[in-house]
Amino acid sequence: FFYAQRRLTEPNAVIPNATSTGGFTIAVGDWTMQGLNGLDHIAAEMPNYTLRFTLQARKPPVLHNGNGLISTGLAGFSYYYSRTRMALSGTLIDHGQTLQVTGTAWMDHQWGNFLPQAGGGWDWFSIQLNNNTEMMLYFIRDSTGKIVSTYVSYIDASAHDTLLPASVLHMSVLGHWRSPVTGANYPSGWRLQVSVSHLSLALTLTPELKDQELVVYQSTGNAYWEGAVSIQGESNGQPVQGEGYVELTGYAS
Repeated sequence: FFYAQRRLTEPNAVIPNATSTGGFTIAVGDWTMQGLNGLDHIAAEMPNYTLRFTLQARKPPVLHNGNGLISTGLAGFSYYYSRTRMALSGTLIDHGQTLQVTGTAWMDHQWGNFLPQAGGGWDWFSIQLNNNTEMMLYFIRDSTGKIVSTYVSYIDASAHDTLLPASVLHMSVLGHWRSPVTGANYPSGWRLQVSVSHLSLALTLTPELKDQELVVYQSTGNAYWEGAVSIQGESNGQPVQGEGYVELTGYAS
């Protein structure tokens, strides 16, 4: 696990109009991201590591909440879509060793006028299973730790997105990990169950590494846990496995 950080503030950033067809091009120094119609390129160089990846969407984008506009509770509203399954290929240079790599990626794009929520936070999960289905879910907490917004989305093999009611999801924490750097006590490992007429899921999510904390006060201004998890379980009675990514905020002061 390794991370690096940079910050670039654009107070007068140009927002493309609704008819823009030019995709996106972003650069922070020599870190670059470019994309158009589900074909993306990312490149970055940092101490001991260099990456140059091409990503190709294997499914159409998911407009969350059906129209791409979601409520984040007391934090207001935001626009939000994801490309939940992208084929990745390219080059990773690890301490001078060049590796040709392939994999599966997930791309999130969320933007809006976010309202600050002192003391609050969220737990966010992306799930990619080897039966060509995906899930996205999150819990937003207020400053007291109370969950004020829950979102559960299931994307089937044909790319159909179904928004599930929060009542069909049962999530339990299997353990915790305390950061030696910030002292934050993060959830670590989860058991997820979904039971609805057309879908029965029982999944266990296990962090690939306990310590995937990002202490990035110089860029985002906070510290949080964000990292990879492996997944084992069943979907409609059939064994499945997969990969996921989890983001945990609001645990570190």
